[in-house]
Amino acid sequence: MAEQHHGESGIVLYAALAANLGIAVAKFIAASITGSSSMMSEGFHSVVDSGNQILLLYGQHRSKKAPDHQHPFGYGRELYFWSFVVAILIFAIGAGVSAFEGYRHIVDPEELTNPLINYIVLAVSAALEGSSWAVAVRQFAKSKGDTSWWQAVRRSKDPPTFIVLFEDSAALAGLVVAAIGVWASHYFDKPWLDGLASIGIAVILAAVAVLLARESKGLLIGERADEEVIATVHDVVDGHPSVSSVNHVRTIHTGPNEVFAAISVDFRDEVTMGEAETLIEEIEDSLRAALPQLSSIYIRPESKANAAVVPVRRPAPAR
Repeated sequence: MAEQHHGESGIVLYAALAANLGIAVAKFIAASITGSSSMMSEGFHSVVDSGNQILLLYGQHRSKKAPDHQHPFGYGRELYFWSFVVAILIFAIGAGVSAFEGYRHIVDPEELTNPLINYIVLAVSAALEGSSWAVAVRQFAKSKGDTSWWQAVRRSKDPPTFIVLFEDSAALAGLVVAAIGVWASHYFDKPWLDGLASIGIAVILAAVAVLLARESKGLLIGERADEEVIATVHDVVDGHPSVSSVNHVRTIHTGPNEVFAAISVDFRDEVTMGEAETLIEEIEDSLRAALPQLSSIYIRPESKANAAVVPVRRPAPAR
């Protein structure tokens, strides 16, 4: 299941990378011919996006490494680290360079030239970016189920899917802003308006970067599994005839599709320590059968009186 999950997000990344590399070359050529600030900003935007996809693909590759002595829970969360780096790059390079280019062209605007090549490149870029965006939307819609788009982003534990979706959405918005900037600068004969469009692109990139950094930070620090997973763990353990009660279930994602679960269980008084060892193995087998994403399970026999009981939050019923 984990391999399939990585494969689906990998398709999104490769589609975005192919689109952005071609778009970046076309934008830089158009910017060098026409001197357009917004086209230059869009070119840097595409270069940053291409680099981001390469980093995310590297993060996916690293996250598949098997657990070892230094990292007994595996390398799954390395993907979260590179996702956070991507957010920083979008802010520092993408937004920073766009803001600088915009300021430079507002202070010292270049002479206007025929904008036709800009319009052609923007149209081609929109087509390629739109294709990448459609792949990202389709993959994310498949994974989100019946939840809303925003809830799905907040709950997602696989950063590449929503990062590419946000990047492509920001790219399409940036193309619209760039087109307006090129048109307005020629229509009103005010070259500095093209620089203002670059500032607008910088604002879009900065907003996306802040949002992605916030989501990636939560995953990097460590987020619990979904409430449905926790409730299932509780029900499977509590359903065992030798279990008196489940004191608490604590989980943390060690990767997009890997979960560590620590469970405090109060066994019935007649269960001996030797019997408890066999029972724990049976419960672990039942949990892995019900929830394959449980990569590590720790069950601690503990009396209810000595454990801090954490109430189980059940998912709201579907309407």
